[in-house]
Amino acid sequence: MQTTFVRLLHEHATQRPQAPALREKEYGIWQTLSWGELAALVRDIAGGLAAAGLARGDHVVVVGDNRPRLYASMLAVQTLGGIPVPLYQDAVAAEFLFPLGNAEVGFAIVENQEQVDKLLEIRPQCPRLARIWYDDPRGMRKVEEPGLASLDTLVADGLNFNIHQPDFVRAEGERAQPQDVAAMFFTSGTTGNPKGVVHTHASLIDRAAAGARFDKLTEHEEVLAYLPPAWVGQNIFSYSQWLACGYVVNCPENASTVTIDLKEVGPTYYFAPPRVFEGLLTSVMIRMEDAGSFKRWLFRHFMDLARRVGPSALDGHPLPPIDRLHYALGQLFVYGPLRNTLGLSRVRVAYTAGEAIGPDLFSFYRSIGINLKQLYGSTETAVFVCLQPDNEVRADTVGVPIEGVEIKVDDSGEILVRSPGLFKEYYKNPGATAEVTSADGWYRTGDAGFLDAGGHLKIIDRAKDVGRLAGGASDGALFAPKYVENKLKFFPFIKEAVAFGHQRDRVCAFINIDFDAVGNWAEKRNLPYAGYADLAAKPEVAELVRDCVQKVNADLAADALLAGSQISRFLILHKELDADDGELTRTNKVRRGTIAEKYGVLVEALYAGASEQYIETQVKFEDGRSGSISATLKIGEAETYPAAAALGRAA
Repeated sequence: MQTTFVRLLHEHATQRPQAPALREKEYGIWQTLSWGELAALVRDIAGGLAAAGLARGDHVVVVGDNRPRLYASMLAVQTLGGIPVPLYQDAVAAEFLFPLGNAEVGFAIVENQEQVDKLLEIRPQCPRLARIWYDDPRGMRKVEEPGLASLDTLVADGLNFNIHQPDFVRAEGERAQPQDVAAMFFTSGTTGNPKGVVHTHASLIDRAAAGARFDKLTEHEEVLAYLPPAWVGQNIFSYSQWLACGYVVNCPENASTVTIDLKEVGPTYYFAPPRVFEGLLTSVMIRMEDAGSFKRWLFRHFMDLARRVGPSALDGHPLPPIDRLHYALGQLFVYGPLRNTLGLSRVRVAYTAGEAIGPDLFSFYRSIGINLKQLYGSTETAVFVCLQPDNEVRADTVGVPIEGVEIKVDDSGEILVRSPGLFKEYYKNPGATAEVTSADGWYRTGDAGFLDAGGHLKIIDRAKDVGRLAGGASDGALFAPKYVENKLKFFPFIKEAVAFGHQRDRVCAFINIDFDAVGNWAEKRNLPYAGYADLAAKPEVAELVRDCVQKVNADLAADALLAGSQISRFLILHKELDADDGELTRTNKVRRGTIAEKYGVLVEALYAGASEQYIETQVKFEDGRSGSISATLKIGEAETYPAAAALGRAA
């Protein structure tokens, strides 16, 4: 699709001006912005930016939750040939320094006082940052800084500008070409400074349109935009595809109301990374713990049936009459109410991506009738590389290459991609660009995998993370840490896990418990605790986690390829892994190298056979202060199984 975001906006505004484009929940009430109203707002913001001096090619930082006026601001920047650069709203001020300096940012449009405060804090180190506009005026009445103004002021300036130069904004919008740069997304920077991934209108819109054709998306879809706009996945689903298809994007009131808003909106098209699906499942399991004995029995009974026949039913395969009747009763008593409780009763297509999802977690949602599918892509590929066709959905693949995509696997097992959606470059980083792209258009993904006989792509792990065990009975056995971690995280009691084993004689793991799930479990057993660290240190919790680990070991032992990856020793960390402490990326991916270095004394204790280890850890508190927490962590042993024993245990 050779067009631009600006032209797509005006097509919708011209053809269906009264149709809803965006909704925002404010003070508990959904407010609707039509395509016609959106186009007028974009024109006014663009006029204000032109009056402020925004030039073609300038970068404009946009920071905040999903908000209609921030979406309109990105469109206004693109109208003038500028380049919006969304940044993570939960990042600390220091994390903004590199993007602002690297992109030579002069203008910023942010949501609220929190984001303004961050920019003002680092402004002395960013001398080019001349203008900051904010959307939400709460808390800003007495704040006076040079170049700081409300978005309402920018709109008013734009109205005045457009009165005196009525054709300027329209003419600038028409100058935009598909190959012009449309946006820049900064990577999470797991191994150094983040890289600015430069995308054109053509690359983003091409992939958005290809994905829409694949799953027959129309303007009638309803989407809930609740993930960070700085993440390319959210941007694709609630910006690029929104403009390509013309469906309705709904913006929650705030992070705490997302679950309620999900039920109210009833999206037909839903996207979430695995951690969100893990959280939803945990909430279900907590509620079932609180239910009466009959409801718990009913849930277990019908979920056993769902696991056996649900995926086949969803794929349209015929079921034996007794199973069909039994499953219909399950729909009435369990599956339908459960989908409604999750807010997913109207979902026609649901995707998960961002990192690998555990097969058990994936199968759970499909078994209750939610058409959850995996997709494969990255920031550099504009997300859509592989998708799972209906009736060809499997937990162990990420689908087939879609329209326009070529895939090959090199001799080392790394996946290479060629696609119209490939990024243009890493901004001001030709060395890094050349490292991952070839002259004939192939992009090195950094993922290890292979295409199976049916043409489906299987991902093993990040190529740099896949390793081999050394020494002991499993010498030379494959070690895929993410696969092991995902199996652990299927249990509602485990929120995060980090597995170690490369060039070691066995696999060991760090565990983060899920505070809500384990807290609920403890309260039901009259087990008192004074916070996360206290709960994590309880011997009863260690036994709970040990049981989860040993169930994972039983599953792994039945897999000839990964039987050596069973976890022999584990410990429960005294704190939750946190992006503010540098342990996770802003998309909640584990910074494996950072954790191994920061907690090196714990890793060595696991492998040295110690029964406990003292640790003191530097942390950042929510109010910005730094401090330290310390604990003596107990190290647990877990039983491992030969294949035959595992099969017997499972039986």
